[in-house]
Amino acid sequence: MIPYLARLLDITMNNCTLPGDWKRATVIPIHKGGDRPLVTNYRPVSLNSVVCKQKEHVRASYLRQVWDKNDWLYEDLHGFRPGYSCESQVIAVCQDIADSLDNGDKIDVFIVEFSKAFDLVPHGLLLTKIANSGVDSRVTVWMKEFLLGCAQRVRVGGQLSEEVRVTSGVPQGSILGPLLFLAYVNDIWRNMESTIRLFADECIIYRKMINNEDMEKLRKDLDRLGEWAVKNAMKVNPSKRKAIRFTRATVMDPLNYSLIDTLIPEASSCKYLGIILCSDLSWADQVNYTVKKVWKALHFTTRVLKKGNSNIKILAYMSLARTSDS
Repeated sequence: MIPYLARLLDITMNNCTLPGDWKRATVIPIHKGGDRPLVTNYRPVSLNSVVCKQKEHVRASYLRQVWDKNDWLYEDLHGFRPGYSCESQVIAVCQDIADSLDNGDKIDVFIVEFSKAFDLVPHGLLLTKIANSGVDSRVTVWMKEFLLGCAQRVRVGGQLSEEVRVTSGVPQGSILGPLLFLAYVNDIWRNMESTIRLFADECIIYRKMINNEDMEKLRKDLDRLGEWAVKNAMKVNPSKRKAIRFTRATVMDPLNYSLIDTLIPEASSCKYLGIILCSDLSWADQVNYTVKKVWKALHFTTRVLKKGNSNIKILAYMSLARTSDS
């Protein structure tokens, strides 16, 4: 089959076309947590053609090569990139905060998450950004064919929904989807004076507060972030916005920042990428949270495997309780 598949992939590359079956996807809803009856608590993952995924691997490799060569991707854009993981993002953010506290400064931090970000990406604007990233024009044409005219249906159990056209978004579960999303949000940092970092659809923006001028600059950057979100059809998740001031001072002035004409709620601690950050950067809450998770997993395995042999208990401990602290 390899020569035939190679010929098929070669035709799609040279003619910038895709077979119709490659543009049809079956969406499997994956539960993220919370109430199961709520549709918003599910992540849609698209099952696409396996052969098409091979072609996506080729395109993704080319895009990474070109973008690395011309240094196009924003340096503080983490996720879906080699060497830019969740851990690297958390370490960079915590190090910046710790350096400020060690110098006796205070730093205002805002955590923002875009709602349904992967599904809202406008195809036209995405293709324009890709075309301006330095890639070959034929790749842009192929991307257009890959994104436009697609259809999907949802499978729950053994039931399939009716097929509908996909008019926006990048397919979750595909090879190219995450990389295309990075290309779409890559310009979010432009005109920003404060530090802004992204991990997929989670954005964190912060600045040291030396004087009132820093506060005004941060407010302007939040306005720029709101303008970017409106221009790029991104919606801010209202329940995932937090403002927190990191300082070791005992008395703190209340924070008064807004994003898209909505006051950002203030908090003394927040959860960012699975890590609980307190306003004094102490780790007591994170340690207690982790210990509770481990004990919960340990009690579960002890109760279920009460009569199991020692080998099974060790395997369950290493698989469930031990991994709960990650």
